[in-house]
Order: sequence, then C-alpha cells, then structure tokens
Amino acid sequence: MLRPIARLKVALNGSRPPGAHPALPCTPAELAVAAQAAVAGGAEAVHLHPRRADGRESLDAADVGAAVSAVREACPATPIGVTTGLWISGRDVAARGRAVAGWAGLPRYRRPDFASANVSEPGFTDLVTTLRELDVAVEAGVWTLADADALSIAGGLPRLLVEVMRPETDAEAVLARLDTLGVRGERLLHGDGELCWPMVALAGRLGLPTRIGLEDTLTSPDGRPVADNAELVRLALSAWSAA
Repeated sequence: MLRPIARLKVALNGSRPPGAHPALPCTPAELAVAAQAAVAGGAEAVHLHPRRADGRESLDAADVGAAVSAVREACPATPIGVTTGLWISGRDVAARGRAVAGWAGLPRYRRPDFASANVSEPGFTDLVTTLRELDVAVEAGVWTLADADALSIAGGLPRLLVEVMRPETDAEAVLARLDTLGVRGERLLHGDGELCWPMVALAGRLGLPTRIGLEDTLTSPDGRPVADNAELVRLALSAWSAA
C-alpha cells in the first residue's frame, strides 16, 4: 500500500540569513508572496520567523504583527504560526517572555494563530502559559526522548512537533515514547537539512502530517536546488512512500 503526504505545513524562512537562497522571504511583503504561492501549491498552514528591518529574527510585537498581517491578507483562511526560539533573545528567558507578552497589544488579525515552543529551552512552561493567555495555540517542539519525558510531566499539548535535528535521533522511538507515556496531542513529523526528505517519507509511511520549506532544506529529494517554497510544497505533496 502507498500513501501520499496529505497534510503539510510550509516553513518559509527559519533562521537563515537574508540571501541564503534567492527566494528566501524576509520582509512582510516577501513572506506574503511566498506564503500565497505555497498555499496555492497545497500547504495547509504557514510557519514563519519575523524579521527586523535589518533582516535579523525578531520576537518584538511590531515585527511579528507586520509579518502576520501581511501573510493573513494574502492567505486569509490559512493558520499562521511563528517561532519563539530562545536564541532570538540571546538566550535571555526574561527578555523572550517580555517580548511574547507584548503581543497582547496586537489586534487579533496581527497576532499569530499558533507559535512553536521548544520543550528543551529554559522557560518553556512559563512561555506556554503566556501563549495560552494570548489565545495563541502552542506547538511543542519535541527533539529528543528527554523532551517526550518532560511533556509527559507537563500533561501534553494539543499539537506536537517531532523535530529530527540530528542523525542519531530515532524518530520512531520518540513517537513511541510519546504514545507509551500517554502524551496527548496531534503529532507532526519533520526533519532538518539532510534529514528533511527522509522524515517527509517517514511521515508518509506513518500517515502523519509533515512540514517542508526553505527553513528545512534548499534542495529537492535528489539534491537539486529548488526555486522556492512553493516548489518544495509541490515536491512533498507528490512524494509517495511505502506504508
């Protein structure tokens, strides 16, 4: 039996610096164009990293609001999410907390629908509380078996991102641990860099949602450079894997 990838989120830019790829979107206008093309290609949700005017990643309300509202105008029916990566605040937990709390001043259409929060980063529990108070859905980034264990103590969340960042990570073992521990939440499986396409294939075999975009890879499954996020979406949706 073969299954196609049926549910897909596009990750438009990530932490890549401006110019890392000719089609890497950084400004609100570029993000809107890239998101619209990716959604037209079949992506059901959008994940992005807002930027300052100089291209650096930002958690500040003004930058988040500008990016989200631009994408929302281009894709009004599509859920939009952002990062809360601790590296953006220089690993200052309090500064990140203040920045995210500042989203409360954004009108609802300028506020993200969801945000990723990495379980392994300090301040995770407080960050989840802040996001819930903002009525922003939380996606827990699960990178390791230890993260799965930590989520079992926290009680789980509605959405889990099983993110394979290192070759030594056994994705199926992490998924199994979450199940064994009874951690609630829908699983989305994806990988980074050279692990991106293998995780798309595994998601297909397991019938799980997955993610693709210039944040995760700049190449096709055969190593060919891709034109943009929309091409990655089309390639992922056409990928078939033995179930």
